[in-house]
Amino acid sequence: MAVKLSSMYGMEIFTDTGKYFGSAQDFIIDVEQGEVSRILLETLPRSKEAIKKVISEKSILYKNVKSVEDVIVVQVKKE
Repeated sequence: MAVKLSSMYGMEIFTDTGKYFGSAQDFIIDVEQGEVSRILLETLPRSKEAIKKVISEKSILYKNVKSVEDVIVVQVKKE
């Protein structure tokens, strides 16, 4: 799937079961691979501790994205 990153800012994110998850506020890019690695539900703060918290609690691995159209659909972990 090829989508302009700039068009994804602010997009609503839903799980594949239809639950609202948040909206795309920022992205982490793997420059070496040339691809998005995470979608952040909050912009990155300045302190290292706060950054760790946002990445661990308020982000989604891009590999879990199933669709990007009018909204972003992500796969929910199966337990």
